[in-house]
Amino acid sequence: MEPPTPARKEPSRPGIRGLGSFDRAAIERMVVACGRFNAGEVATALELVDEALEKGDASGYYFAVLEEEGEGSAVRGYACYGPAPLTQGAYDLYWIVVDPAAQKKGYGRRLLEYVEKDVVVRGGRMLLIETSSQESYTDTVRFYQRAGYGLAARIRNFYRVGDDKLIFLKDLLPH
Repeated sequence: MEPPTPARKEPSRPGIRGLGSFDRAAIERMVVACGRFNAGEVATALELVDEALEKGDASGYYFAVLEEEGEGSAVRGYACYGPAPLTQGAYDLYWIVVDPAAQKKGYGRRLLEYVEKDVVVRGGRMLLIETSSQESYTDTVRFYQRAGYGLAARIRNFYRVGDDKLIFLKDLLPH
């Protein structure tokens, strides 16, 4: 008689929660580890964290932090989003970052789905995402397209000559 096969433990599903002051260091580490952002962009990401921590929702910046549970839960990704000024129901996704060591696990998709649902709950009707046209952003562009975002605008040479600003859009409410 063969011994029973040990039960396979299902991997724990990561949780998404709001921002805490203890998340700042993890967010900085992830943004730097991506290797895509210059010092000014990293500083901007952290300024948004600091403003949200200081003012809460009044800052206009909302955060979703994805934690991988298990031995000593770890922050594996985050998103920062908020209402577009002077609009009714338009929201911007400012940042979505997944720790490079945790990519290709569906964490980015989970974060984006969470953001979309939260935007609707907050009265939003559309989500806009801006990104670069540089070749290093090819996977990012594909990620947005697979998630149902269409290219709404392209502003040539926006960031610098040869680096266009791409604006993606998704309507979140049924027509």
